Amino acid sequence: MQKWTRWQAWMALVAGAYAALSPLWTRTNDTATWTMVALGVITAAIALWSLAMAEDRVSEYALVVMGVLFIASPWVMGFERLDAMALTAWIVGAITVTAGVLGMPQVEERMHLHHGPIAH
Repeated sequence: MQKWTRWQAWMALVAGAYAALSPLWTRTNDTATWTMVALGVITAAIALWSLAMAEDRVSEYALVVMGVLFIASPWVMGFERLDAMALTAWIVGAITVTAGVLGMPQVEERMHLHHGPIAH
């Protein structure tokens, strides 16, 4: 697998960067800000790891974990009433989980199975 070509990792990188920067334009508090910045930076770093080390497939599982953390963070960190920030966390979490699952070796292999020519 070639480095820097996995669209799933690029999707997670954009989602992580968006989350880290979202406190700039979204109404927030200190807890939500630090949570989103920390999770966003870590997610972006994992996505870069996935892009740079394409043969190391552990990063996809890490992306799924980060997505779950994003989804749980509004309730765990107590900012579920900040509607825009909570919605951002949930959407970024869903995107990150999806990117991780679609990048997993067994899923990717099933998506790329090539069957022989169709018999007529």
